[in-house]
Amino acid sequence: MANFIKPYNDDPFVGHLATPITSSAITRAILRNLPAYRFGLTPVLRGLEIGLAHGYFLIGPFAKLGPLRNSDISLLAGFLSTIGLIIILTLGLTIYGYTLQNDSNNVNDFQTKKAWSQFKGGFFVGACGSAGFAFICLSSIPAFSLT
Repeated sequence: MANFIKPYNDDPFVGHLATPITSSAITRAILRNLPAYRFGLTPVLRGLEIGLAHGYFLIGPFAKLGPLRNSDISLLAGFLSTIGLIIILTLGLTIYGYTLQNDSNNVNDFQTKKAWSQFKGGFFVGACGSAGFAFICLSSIPAFSLT
């Protein structure tokens, strides 16, 4: 087992261990395709894509596991809870954005206040839009019904 786990790039001062999982080509390919690391995306598109994914899957747990799960308005309560959580997450992104420094002039640099603000806006729009789409699908299409 000790032969498989070693310091990353044989440097023990990096603080990362290279294992067969963390250093495999499949893991690197998956991580490279995530919107936060994909090349050529603007911060708005990064936020939009991340928001679309999160808003779409958050409504289900709130509707099925929330305190109103056995009522007629469980789906509406889940949707409103999802929107509430999205607002809380966006406020967290806003607070983090205030800590960033404006030391780069590159618009696509992810760690500037302007780019982070664009990312946050894309996240909010994408998450609310996909939560609304999931609500419409779950409430109008019988095959997708949560009941």
